[in-house]
Amino acid sequence: MSTRPGEVTDLLATAVAALGGTGRAGQVAMAEAVAAAFSSGEHLAVQAGTGTGKSLAYLVPAIAHAVADERPVVVSTATIALQRQLVDRDLPRLADSLTPHLPRKPTFALLKGRGNYLCLNKIHNGAGESSDDRPQEQLFAPAASSALGRDVVRLTEWSSETQTGDRDELAPGVPDRSWSQVSVSARECIGVSRCPFGTDCFAERARDRAADADVVVTNHALLAIDAIGEANVLPEHDLLIVDEAHELVDRVTGVATAELSAASLGVAQRRAARVVEPELAQRFEAAAATFTSAIFDARPGRIDVLDDELGSYLSVLRDSASRARSAVETAPSDPKTASARAEAATALGDVADTAARVLASFVPAIPDRTDVVWLEHTDDGRSGSRTVLRVAPLSVSGLLRTRLFGHTTAVLTSATLTVGGDFDAMASAWGLTGEPEATIRWRGLDVGSPFDHARAAILYVAAHLPPPGRDGTGSAEQLDEIAALITAAGGRTLGLFSSMRAAKATAEIMRERLDTPVLCQGDDNTAALVARFAEDASTSLFGTLSLWQGVDVPGPSLSLVLIDRIPFPRPDDPLLTARQRAVAARGGNGFMAVAASHAALLLAQGTGRLLRRVDDRGVVAVLDSRMATARYSGFLRSSLPPFWATTDGDAVRAALRRLCAPR
Repeated sequence: MSTRPGEVTDLLATAVAALGGTGRAGQVAMAEAVAAAFSSGEHLAVQAGTGTGKSLAYLVPAIAHAVADERPVVVSTATIALQRQLVDRDLPRLADSLTPHLPRKPTFALLKGRGNYLCLNKIHNGAGESSDDRPQEQLFAPAASSALGRDVVRLTEWSSETQTGDRDELAPGVPDRSWSQVSVSARECIGVSRCPFGTDCFAERARDRAADADVVVTNHALLAIDAIGEANVLPEHDLLIVDEAHELVDRVTGVATAELSAASLGVAQRRAARVVEPELAQRFEAAAATFTSAIFDARPGRIDVLDDELGSYLSVLRDSASRARSAVETAPSDPKTASARAEAATALGDVADTAARVLASFVPAIPDRTDVVWLEHTDDGRSGSRTVLRVAPLSVSGLLRTRLFGHTTAVLTSATLTVGGDFDAMASAWGLTGEPEATIRWRGLDVGSPFDHARAAILYVAAHLPPPGRDGTGSAEQLDEIAALITAAGGRTLGLFSSMRAAKATAEIMRERLDTPVLCQGDDNTAALVARFAEDASTSLFGTLSLWQGVDVPGPSLSLVLIDRIPFPRPDDPLLTARQRAVAARGGNGFMAVAASHAALLLAQGTGRLLRRVDDRGVVAVLDSRMATARYSGFLRSSLPPFWATTDGDAVRAALRRLCAPR
């Protein structure tokens, strides 16, 4: 049984009235479109601008269909913040307000990956693993050891108090290294039937709650694991809502990416040493050491041709890991070591499978390859340099098309889905378009925004500035522009930079030149910085990628969004450059299809930080003259809201002074 759009409209009106809101045309249009998609089986992409109320617009038809059909609807999000909003605020209030108008009260549940829950078997039967999985040098650092020990004791005590075992409910939290001592991944789990704590398992309880729920809230990573993995981790479902859908491709790509590094090989070595014969453990250790030395000395970047030496090291690593894994899997069963064997088999299997995948990726000719391999050297300033060999899919569109959208009816929504003015780029990345025989029925809908963008905000492009240099730091002219704009605004500025280096350097200079406070990402955790920024209207906050997409500060504390340069991907990004090359090989424009589309989506996200409620006013200032002069500038601007646009800096500064003047 399906729910008609008219019925959903009435339910939405009831919910909005009960929650003290007002009706919005875009919200109604979206809710009706979602209901129609669920009934017809046609996929729907909905761009719903900030202020539309898209959560209610998809939750109301989701609840109505789930209750009517007795089949769950899965809602997937990219961020923990939105998951918490849905589960802690939106769904409870909707369930209460809609129950009188439905056959029964709707239910909902939050489901995360197994590693987010305490593992009782590891807590009670894995006590010897805390030291074995630590880097060797940490065994001799008393402070680190005692901190880890205190965390494990605390987590063990918490395991007898918590009802959910959910890491997010632990306050204060613990570092990843501590949490790893009391949790397992899905592949490391020995199975509910073999586990002595199976009936009390927190992860299994969460799955049971989700199996009985009408609406199941999860994240893109778990959705990807469910879709492209071997095990079903989500309840069986036919209807799917993907919020923050602009993030879906990157999250699925992340799940489908594998790596080999000294750290991951070290974990596999220590786990293997506990459960395999010394000879096999030593062979694997030697193979890992040789491989690690080879990649440490190699040049970073994309690898198009695998040299014989590295190929040989990968083959030896694959074979030694495979033999050790086979020995673990065929060893006599012993309940006391089941957890250790499962973890060792998983770690060794990951190494063997990744090495085999890397080797196989070079077999086809470059134009026919489906995986990209690259070497990356990183240095986070805390744990020193790290060398990683990664392999990632060139595209996930085929995976999404066959493994996800081929089996469910999906609604994909975000405030930013159109790139260059249409849905084509996102639809192609999702796999909704392709060869004629593979094309899936879908439609795009832009329900607009309640904001009057042209009256509420100015898009200022500083066309007089020199084009940005390659080093990522601002020119003297750009620094003068930043200082003048922030002074005119009296602070109240969110500075979005293309690199952390640029953000930090500019923050240091502005602290010397301005009379108002300047915060920079990295000074504290991001949530604390955003809170300080919101509390003091004279404060400015500078940062990079997470601020482009994760800041919600309505009101006078945010009147100016500064963007230092068009956020093109790095010219040495191995995955995106490989995707550009693949588009060009098919006769397309790789720059526009990949780099410009990437920049357009980020620009739309960044400019979306300015207007968060209908009475907000302000300026978005792009300090990159290419936004006015380059041939692709029209494509980028067509991806942004219809702000009033100008290149007149004097007019913009005067507008900021008027906007921010005391009243």
